[in-house]
Amino acid sequence: MVLLPAHTDIAIIGAGMAGSSLAAEIGGAARVVMIEGEDQPGYHATGRSAAFWSETYGGPAIQPLTSASEAYLRDGGFLSPRSGLHIAGPDGMKALAAFEQEFAGSAVRLDRVPAEAVPHRVPGLRAGHGDALEEPTCADIDVAALHAHYLTRARRAGAVLMTDARVRAIVREGSGWRLSTSSGDILADRVVNAAGAWASEIAALAGAAPIAITPYRRTVVQLQVDPPAPADLPLVMDAEERFYFKPEAGGRLWLSPHDETDSAACDVAPEELDVAIAIDRFERFVDWRIVRREYAWAGLRSFAPDRIPVYGFDSREPGFFWFAGQGGFGIQTAPAAAVIGAALIMGQAMPDPVQDIDVARYSPSRFD
Repeated sequence: MVLLPAHTDIAIIGAGMAGSSLAAEIGGAARVVMIEGEDQPGYHATGRSAAFWSETYGGPAIQPLTSASEAYLRDGGFLSPRSGLHIAGPDGMKALAAFEQEFAGSAVRLDRVPAEAVPHRVPGLRAGHGDALEEPTCADIDVAALHAHYLTRARRAGAVLMTDARVRAIVREGSGWRLSTSSGDILADRVVNAAGAWASEIAALAGAAPIAITPYRRTVVQLQVDPPAPADLPLVMDAEERFYFKPEAGGRLWLSPHDETDSAACDVAPEELDVAIAIDRFERFVDWRIVRREYAWAGLRSFAPDRIPVYGFDSREPGFFWFAGQGGFGIQTAPAAAVIGAALIMGQAMPDPVQDIDVARYSPSRFD
């Protein structure tokens, strides 16, 4: 049984990757309580990731956060080599060229792969494709290990984790806040909104600025294919964002139709239509036979209106801190985001490796 403090410096709502990484980076500089609505942290988004790290994922506004996170992830052993291949069909070459132009002049490495060489990277590729772009730094990421690492760091620094603690009310009490949860009340000087798909609901409870953090459903299906997916197959991403797939253990494949469907904040489940669309797009792309559909799942990816994350204190309610809108890139950017968030909430200068990042672009004040 966890002994809960009556009062804490910082209450972080959400103990997924966002909340746990922030608690770990705050460390012993403040008393922290992580408030998790489920019986285990990371249930809705962190635990349902497609588990890859790509510097281009999320676009140029996200790339600095991803690149700044690389050293932490690689040094910690959370990344393993994969490589990525951005590919286009006959109607997708303009999209591929526009994608390449987006990252021109950046530190991201993209290597042109001639059309005749692409089938060597993706066996069974059907005719009609054009050139491709290889992203050699792309990697698999051990999401479970990274999340466990941050939870362990946070606990060792003294953070307390509450589970089965759905937040029901957030009210001012003196200069701080009283948070009423299904597992008891907590008094806190500052509140962090790391609630993912529930971020807008949490903000409304506190009377904070009405920033619309919208959840979207993303579907993934695991397939057994013939021939088995090669272990060295790259992460294959369609330039027109119609699908992506990557190999898994035992020659299996993880496939997504790259769907983004508005969803309520809930325990989201995959829709059969989305699974069927994914399989149809895959079969039009390669001549592999699908032996068995093993299982499918869906997760929520939550975005601010401009699809850029929101880090910083609310403009309406002092002491209410936004750490939300981290989309599908919140795992791969977690190290940099947590360093930025901890510095902002503690009023400290930005440390390495985020000194060169324009932190102001992520401020909630941009919606005022």
